[in-house]
Amino acid sequence: MATFISVPLKKSSEVDLVKPLSKFINVAYQASDEQGEYIRAVEELNKLRKSAVGRPLDKHESSLEVLLRYYDQLCAVEPKFPFSENQLCLTFTWKDAFDKGSLFGGSVKLGSGAFGHIKDTVLSALNREPTMDISPETMGTLSTIMLAQAQEVIFLKAASDKMKDAVIAKLANQAADFYGDAFKQCQYKDNLPKEVLPVLAAKHCIMQANAELHQSALAKQKKRFGEEIARLQHAAELVKTVASRYDEYVSVKDLSDRINRALTAAKKDNDFIYNDRVPEIKDLEHIGKAALVKASPITTPLSQKFSDLFEKMVPMAVQQAMTIYNQRKSDFVNRLVGTMREATNLCNGVLASLNLPAALEDLSGDSIPQSIAEKARSIVQQGGLQSIEQLIKDLPELLTRNREILDESLKMLDEEETTDNDLRAKFNQRWNRTPSGDLYKPLRAEGANFRSILDKAVQADQVVKERYNTHCEMIALLCKPENELSAAIPSANPTKTLQGSEVVNMLRSQITKLDEIKKERETLEGEVKAVTFDMSVSFLTALARDGAINEEQLSSTQLEQLYGAYNQRVQASLRTQEELLGQVQTSHQEFSNLKQSNAESNQREEVLKKLASAHDSYVEISNNLREGTKFYNDLTEILLKFQNKCSDIVFARKTERDELLKYETAQNSTAGAEQQPPAKPPARPPPPTFTPHAASSTPANAAPASTPPNNPPPMAPPTQAQGPPYPSYQGYPGYYQMPMGYNPYAYGQYNMPYMSYQATPGQAGYPGAPPAGQPYPGYPQHPPQQQPYYPQQ
Repeated sequence: MATFISVPLKKSSEVDLVKPLSKFINVAYQASDEQGEYIRAVEELNKLRKSAVGRPLDKHESSLEVLLRYYDQLCAVEPKFPFSENQLCLTFTWKDAFDKGSLFGGSVKLGSGAFGHIKDTVLSALNREPTMDISPETMGTLSTIMLAQAQEVIFLKAASDKMKDAVIAKLANQAADFYGDAFKQCQYKDNLPKEVLPVLAAKHCIMQANAELHQSALAKQKKRFGEEIARLQHAAELVKTVASRYDEYVSVKDLSDRINRALTAAKKDNDFIYNDRVPEIKDLEHIGKAALVKASPITTPLSQKFSDLFEKMVPMAVQQAMTIYNQRKSDFVNRLVGTMREATNLCNGVLASLNLPAALEDLSGDSIPQSIAEKARSIVQQGGLQSIEQLIKDLPELLTRNREILDESLKMLDEEETTDNDLRAKFNQRWNRTPSGDLYKPLRAEGANFRSILDKAVQADQVVKERYNTHCEMIALLCKPENELSAAIPSANPTKTLQGSEVVNMLRSQITKLDEIKKERETLEGEVKAVTFDMSVSFLTALARDGAINEEQLSSTQLEQLYGAYNQRVQASLRTQEELLGQVQTSHQEFSNLKQSNAESNQREEVLKKLASAHDSYVEISNNLREGTKFYNDLTEILLKFQNKCSDIVFARKTERDELLKYETAQNSTAGAEQQPPAKPPARPPPPTFTPHAASSTPANAAPASTPPNNPPPMAPPTQAQGPPYPSYQGYPGYYQMPMGYNPYAYGQYNMPYMSYQATPGQAGYPGAPPAGQPYPGYPQHPPQQQPYYPQQ
């Protein structure tokens, strides 16, 4: 007798892994050298799945190796892709393994721990009710069944090796105990095929019979001949019960013949020689138990020759940590660079308000100061007013394009959600998939964030336009030919007597030092932006060591190490500039007192101040507009990816919806046939009325062997699961890492909250300042691009 319960392989529909996974890789690893290697790995994974679940497998070790390798690869790839219903949307359709066919055939390939693993680990990952074959109840029962069968295998090996009868009896008794537990778990449940219950009942009796047989041999060795006969009689009754009730499932002829031969010989010897009293079975000594099996945990890899196709790809936890780290790094660099630019803008503004260095170059009183002439030529070379006006003209078109993409994306979600709500109202509880409203919450939050970003960008655009309108007239004057520019600047009395004076030399020296500081900052900015460091190694190490990543702590520590020295240099630059600006203001005051002051010279100086400020504003406005244009173009790409997310998940939901509708249609078409109740199968005969005793979990005190079994009407099942033998039973009727934030005003002197220049008390603001109450908000920062991605099905 070697009938074992095996679990058929679950069958699945074909799933294309290449398209969605490749799409994710193209997006998430677009700048990676390994992108091509990952794409090829996806193709290999798809082939592996087809080999494992896409075709019938032979009952051979090579087929098991294919399944184990596929399982190992799934375990390895799971943490590296964002698999979930609202991220990387892959729909796997698995059929109930127990829908058709028999459980029998072949040898047992899984140990008990596999079903425990499914129960404790796999089911928690499902976002809906599991099919009956992998429900927690079924998994628990199958685990116990496999444990019992493993114990039986050890018993068979021990018997084959002719080990001591005392050992074999304990092994068999333990196997009987396991089979009894398995029967109790599924006695009144319909989550397994009907063949399972009688096999478990038969196995329980058979294992107990074997335990009694080998214990009887031990009694014979100890010359306890009455005990030998009692145990053999009980074993004979057990196998007779199996033969009468479960003969269509298992055969016990060989075991029955062996027991009967031993019983006949024992009775003969006892009757003619020993005349030992045959005790009641309930009075016999316990048969011990020896459990040599346990549910082993599943540890990967299970395959002997497994190699991870995606070995170089880091887990999603590391990818997400890298995304946040890169955003922290971007913000850190932005703040540091912004601090330097703010200081430079402040320096330029202070000098422009003092008409420096133009005032030192304008001692003749009638020519264009050299610095003003250079500023005029610079503006002409950059395209003058026409360049700015074209950039301003392009912004509304870029804004409109982005809003249209966002609106269309959210409209797709709205339409699908409306359809889902209508069908849920129609089918009620039968429409048991996740509501679209719940599933789309992350996407709607992302869309709301994009809309907020666009609103802030519009505000930034308006501030840029207002500043342009303020300085437009003076910028236009700088664009005119040199003779027209000279004519537009008022003349003043000469102040040649100041040439070569100590105060003029002092001012020139101080301005030269400020220019050197600004050039040093440009170099320092380039160095700061060029700093690189691969944090993935640190994150991988932390994940392997701790099982989790404290991204904030690791990132903060590393950023301090990378940029701490640069931050100190920036602070030193700011302190030096502050000291020099204070000295410039003092020297300029002395210079102004020495100059002959009159209305003409004041008017000329005012115009020169405005021209210097107009140049600085032109440079800043041009940079703002170019950054704004780049911001909108980059945002267009991000919104197109967001639109793809929405399109992909809507497509997947429509596919799922169509499948559910087909199922509901099929259910409705067969509803008429189900109106008639199915005929009940005839009741099986009841077992003999054994009374359990201390020696065994099997009921004893059966009726005499010659008494034929009765066949009374079916009995109502008891309220609690009972141990076998059993009453008669009835028949048993599925973000890309964002680029650096494009904030045209992030480095403006009125936007940054860091280390602002403290002007000398009483000093008037310079003309380049923005209107009161209108700080430059700047183009908003993009959200992190490494968002959940929805490849198309």
